[in-house]
Order: sequence, then C-alpha cells, then structure tokens
Amino acid sequence: MSITEQKLKTSYSDKIVEMLIFRGDLNVVVQPQDMPEICRFLKTEPELKYNFLSCITAADYLEQREKRFEVVYVLFSIPNNFRVILKTRVNENEEIPTLTSLWGTANWQEREVFDMFGLKFSGHPNLKRILMDDDWVGYPQRKDFPLTYEVPNFSFNKDEHDYRRVAPWRGDEWPTEKP
Repeated sequence: MSITEQKLKTSYSDKIVEMLIFRGDLNVVVQPQDMPEICRFLKTEPELKYNFLSCITAADYLEQREKRFEVVYVLFSIPNNFRVILKTRVNENEEIPTLTSLWGTANWQEREVFDMFGLKFSGHPNLKRILMDDDWVGYPQRKDFPLTYEVPNFSFNKDEHDYRRVAPWRGDEWPTEKP
C-alpha cells in the first residue's frame, strides 16, 4: 500500500467513493464537493507534496452510468515521484468546484473541459470557451454531439468578415476604418 493510499484512507475514508490500483496508478473517486479539500490535502501534506496538476479531462458515459460524466485529474508529486489519478462523477447540470486557487494550470484545463463537454466549474475566474468560437453551438466531445453537419459556404473575401468580433483585444485598440 502506497503512502498516498494510506494517508487518504486515514484522513478521508468517509469521503472516498472508490479507490483502486489500475496499471500501477492509484485511482481515487470522490464526490465533486470534496475535490478541493482532498486536493489541498494532497498538495500541502508534507509527506505527499502533490505540487503539479498535469491534466484535467473528462469522459462521457452517455446512457452507461448513473452519472453521465467523469472528470479526471492527474496529479504528480515531483519531489517524491508519486502520481495519483482523482476522479469525480457528475451529470451535465452539476457544477464542479474549481481548483484554480490550488494550481494555476487548472485555469485553462477547466476551460477546455467546459468548452468540449459543457461542464461548469463553480468559482472559476474566467470560464469561457478556449478552443471553439464564442458563438459555437454545442460541445464537440459529448457523445450526443452530431457527427455530421452541413458545412456553410466559405468565402475567401476578407472584406466580408468582421475581425473585430473575434479579436482578443478591445475594439478601441483596433483600427475602425479601412485603409
């Protein structure tokens, strides 16, 4: 039994839904509301020091599980060479607490999960699309997202496109008149 497994069982046995070793990695499933507390413990516990949030992703289990989505967090303890995979299960209308106050890397990763799956992270400082256009409808990584669609006509005429709409800066910094 790893030290991470021991510490989690000792401190959070009542909050762990499931714990197993899969392909040599400790996988822990917790409730969404318990995620920040458990992550804070993993990061600040002197014997663990999970100081790097490597990845946040999600999986859609449409009609396969009671909770449709599983959000997956991969944490590393660089000083100790440990890895743990935390998971939480939610439906599309449930929010997951953000981890941006613990790891800066959570910011864009949570935005990507929001953009691809439509899952919301409560308390996130800037939860908006990161990969798809702001006016994109739907979430491409969901299993119910249509695989085919009608492609709109494409125009090579740059004059017909308003680039100010998609510019990452404010309109007052963008030239308002054409040369």
